[in-house]
Amino acid sequence: MDNITLYNVGMNTALKHKLTQLPQSPGVYFYKDDKGKIIYVGKASILKRRVSSYFQNTKRHDRKTSVLVTKIHALDWIETASELDALFLESEMIKRYKPAFNVLEKDDKNNIYIKITVHDDYPVVSYVRRPSDDRARYFGPFLHSWNVKSAMKYLRKIFPYITDRRWPNVSPLQYQIGVMPHPDTPKEDYRAQIFQLIMVLEGRSQKLVREIERAMKRAAREKRFEEAAQLRNQYLALRSLEQKMIFGKEESHDLTLDQALSGLSEVLGLKGEPRRIEAYDISNFAGGDAVSSMIVFTDGLPNQAEYRKFKMRTKGPNDFAMMRETLMRRFSGRNDWPRPDVILIDGGKGQLSAALEAMTELGIAIPMFGLAKRLEEIVTRDESGEFVVRELGLDSQIVQLLQRVRDEAHRFAVSYHTTLRDKRTKASALDTIPGVGPVTRRKLIRSFGSVAGVRAATASELRKVVGVKARVIKEHLR
Repeated sequence: MDNITLYNVGMNTALKHKLTQLPQSPGVYFYKDDKGKIIYVGKASILKRRVSSYFQNTKRHDRKTSVLVTKIHALDWIETASELDALFLESEMIKRYKPAFNVLEKDDKNNIYIKITVHDDYPVVSYVRRPSDDRARYFGPFLHSWNVKSAMKYLRKIFPYITDRRWPNVSPLQYQIGVMPHPDTPKEDYRAQIFQLIMVLEGRSQKLVREIERAMKRAAREKRFEEAAQLRNQYLALRSLEQKMIFGKEESHDLTLDQALSGLSEVLGLKGEPRRIEAYDISNFAGGDAVSSMIVFTDGLPNQAEYRKFKMRTKGPNDFAMMRETLMRRFSGRNDWPRPDVILIDGGKGQLSAALEAMTELGIAIPMFGLAKRLEEIVTRDESGEFVVRELGLDSQIVQLLQRVRDEAHRFAVSYHTTLRDKRTKASALDTIPGVGPVTRRKLIRSFGSVAGVRAATASELRKVVGVKARVIKEHLR
């Protein structure tokens, strides 16, 4: 691991004193018995809080924990840069030391490994219960599957990876929302990304962050701006993982949210912290199946029950007009929806201006700002009507919060757009096949993911799903 400090703690007489020295940081802790043998390894988002909890309110412990506490005579701990590093380090330490109380805790229903088929041209990432002798790379075991799946969900947004061997014959939504590589991705690029993911799983995330930062600066110097922007996004996403809470629902709050909300209030001149942030995004392709999304963050966290979507009536690829339509419909039609404290518009002066015009026409005054994509600048308009651009820096907690809000609005809009487009595509491609009714169409889409997947399937694969209808389907789609 990079940048970690190991603390060697004395035996039982020093335990109480050392408990006061535990740091307020993520890490892995080790409990030892009176012979110095490691009997338990655990992970924590905040070492001081987690370890201290073993020695408080002992009446609430289950039987196993109560027995463990009576046997603790010493402890060590390792600080890590993030919970993510702690998760993978814990797994490595359990595999190395096989502590007795971790073995007692082990449950085959939850015990999983991450499997990566590194010898494939396009490696697949999956979860398995037991490793096989098949030349794949395995990481684990992980005793609690929820934690590792939560961590991998974050990592998949940074390193989109394949989970289905039928790729690229899968739903386009997977790569449109950025969790699976695009079918046009070169083999070399995808494999390089997989080995970056492996660096994180091996506990080398800090080294990877430094490598990406150097590559980003080099690309910027050489005026390869598109590549620099992609590296910047990857760099910021990895940095943001240092504040991610992944060790349970009771710790799901991002450590920087309160500071980010307070900072946003100051930047925008609000009277208090914005409890409800609404963000809007437009998704269309050449004006077809155009939709817009409204997403809501409450106290800095996604509030999916409040999300809304709009199918656009505006014709043609005109994002400004569509943004104006969205706000007119949102604020003129439904008085029972809560009013936001602030509105985020994805874009710069043009998009913000269209949104402000709609609100002025409605006679509604709600603080509103844009987030310009190129340098992630905050765009507002002052009392004189002039636009003001603020560059807070890519490492700003405020900017990182707003990026999460903006990206969620984009994901939700793309998801709805794809649903409408797929519905139209399925209707035009499958509805006209003789003898293929609604039940068969549902079977095909459920089995192959999309019309493209049906088209790419072999005759044998089709027969397994629809029997003798396979021939006419194959001929029609050809």
